[in-house]
Amino acid sequence: MSLLTYFFLPAVSAILCACVDRPDEIIACGDDQVIIIDKKASRADDVKINWRWKVSDAEDLPSEYQELMVPTDDCKPVDGSRKILVTSSGGGAVLIDRETKKSLFYARVPNAHSAELLPGGLIAVALSTAEGGNSLELYDINKPEEVLYRDSLYSGHGVVWMDKTRLLFALGYDQLRSYSLQSSVSGKPELRLIERYFLPDNGGHDLSIVSENRLLLTTGKNVWIFDTNTGQFAPFEPLKDLVNVKSVNYNEKTGELVYTKGEISWWTHNIYFKNPDKVITITDINLYKVRTIPK
Repeated sequence: MSLLTYFFLPAVSAILCACVDRPDEIIACGDDQVIIIDKKASRADDVKINWRWKVSDAEDLPSEYQELMVPTDDCKPVDGSRKILVTSSGGGAVLIDRETKKSLFYARVPNAHSAELLPGGLIAVALSTAEGGNSLELYDINKPEEVLYRDSLYSGHGVVWMDKTRLLFALGYDQLRSYSLQSSVSGKPELRLIERYFLPDNGGHDLSIVSENRLLLTTGKNVWIFDTNTGQFAPFEPLKDLVNVKSVNYNEKTGELVYTKGEISWWTHNIYFKNPDKVITITDINLYKVRTIPK
């Protein structure tokens, strides 16, 4: 091999790899599983599933997690979408490696409804109504089931980390809270409550990031945009007055919306899209939440 070839071929390979078009995917959860769907290749009831994880696949977890992780109620891609944070109202939270499906972290968390990966290998979990629930808990990935910090939060349902402001936002029944990540006197990580914002109506349910200073959240009767700079809520016009929205994702640049709503009790068989409009139906899973996966 010539010296020119030695340097030229790797450079070309790197360029080609960088130009490969990754699938346009969404991730959804419900019942005993999490699925990753090829959004563009799926039509109505003809759904292309690129990846599937079932609770029964998690043989590396303690046996009781076969019950604790059913039903799944959130499935959040983290760490460049290489890992997935899964929570269950059955009482558990698990961090899964997408490629290997190995469990990287697990914890017994009563009525867990959402989780978030924080700097320093920490995980925050929002707990809804249950004995031992109604709280916000903090964990270390390397210390399964060890609660580092706990704050009361009635009907905890959502939690997201905002990189620019380095604040954690947590959603409960009637309020949205912001926390900063601190170290205690002993050097243990903890969360410090910064602000409480009372919701325009009750039943805080889903929380997602729109931009570096805007959050999207749902309540029992509506969908709201929250401005973190002003602390103000405003109706989210594309879904204004839509009730029982269980999860919502909004791309501010393209206007695309992906969401689920409770249609059969708290679950559904449909994933809804706007801009462009589309519905994907999955009849064999009682779906709860859907999340977009960054490309």
